[in-house]
Order: sequence, then structure tokens, then C-alpha cells
Amino acid sequence: MTKTLSMHNRKIAIYGGSFNPIHLGHMALADSICKTGIIDEVWFMVSPLNPLKQNDTNTILPTEQRLILTRLALKEYPKLKASDFETRLPVPSYTIKTLTELHNTYPNYDFILIVGQDNWINFDRWVEAKKIKQNHDIIVYARKSDYDTAVDNNDEAQVVIYKKDGKSESLKDYNFKLFNISSTQIRQAFKERNLPFAAKWLEPDVMRYILENQLYK
Repeated sequence: MTKTLSMHNRKIAIYGGSFNPIHLGHMALADSICKTGIIDEVWFMVSPLNPLKQNDTNTILPTEQRLILTRLALKEYPKLKASDFETRLPVPSYTIKTLTELHNTYPNYDFILIVGQDNWINFDRWVEAKKIKQNHDIIVYARKSDYDTAVDNNDEAQVVIYKKDGKSESLKDYNFKLFNISSTQIRQAFKERNLPFAAKWLEPDVMRYILENQLYK
């Protein structure tokens, strides 16, 4: 008896951000989305600069260092990939430009966006937001804004897929643990030499690289 193989376009979720630095909250969300089976991989799209954010050179690491940290963090997660794709495109790095180039480079892949609720609220400010919505499913996750929850007391995230056909679907049947931590908090912890706090939220190899290279001083 011949086994029938299921054929479908590879579904790739694009998780864009500065990842300055990447932390356990980023990884937990992406890993949980992969485990739903609705996508095949998550690509962490390390951005050279978010056009809607001011680039403070005193706090944001060079792109190559953030890529190194992301690769170190994800090396034990086969379905989570660090991508330098956007860093090789002309700046500013608008999402519509990145998606267009991704489709040109990988015509047989379906690309889905992952964005936080804070970005989703402002999504209509994005360049060609309407076109993005018409051509891509978008996974939106909600998180607290006060980041006051400890790693041992994480909440479940509310995750919704907004589909390109105009419908939406809540992924409430899946367990999305969301750590209420920000990269800003971690950078501040390094600045204050609160190393135990920073180490709680980072993969050990990421922590080691930051210390060895005296980053976020």
C-alpha cells in the first residue's frame, strides 16, 4: 500500500523585531505557535531599524551582534530560525518590502506575520497596511503592558489569527504562556549590574556572549 504524502506550500511565520536582546518570552511564543501545527517554521526577522522607532545608538546593538545573539538563542530549536534576510535589503526596512522580496525569493512558501497587540493597534500606520492584510494571515498576540509578572508566574497570551479573507480565529484552545518581560527591562538590568535578573530571561549562551563582549554596559 502506497502512503499518500500531504503536499502543501511551506508555511513560514515571520516574527520581526529588534531582538535587542532576544529573550525567553520571544522564544516561548514562537515555539508555542509552531506546536499548533498551523505553520512549519518561525523566522526571527532581525530588523536593522523599525521605521516607527527612533534609533538610539546608545541602547541598540549593531545588527550583526543582534543576529549572533538570536542564532545562539535558537540553536536548540529546529523550527525557529534567525534570519538576516531583512538586513540585506535597502533601508528603511518596511514590512511590505520585506514580504515582497520574500515572495520573490521563495515563491512556493506562504508567509504569515506575527505581531504584538501594540503593533496591531497601530497597524494601519504601516506602509501599504491594506495590501499586507489582503495578502497575508496575521497572528496577533496580546500581552500586559506593565511587565510586572515574574517568570515563575506567567500568564497565557491571547492569540488571534486575522486571515486575509477577512475572517479571524482565536487560538484559545492552545496554551500560550507569555512572559511579561521586555528587552528594555533586560538592558536596564545589565546597566544596573542586576545579572541574576537578566540571566533568568536569557538563554545561557546569550548571557555568556553579552558578558564576554561587555554589551549593554
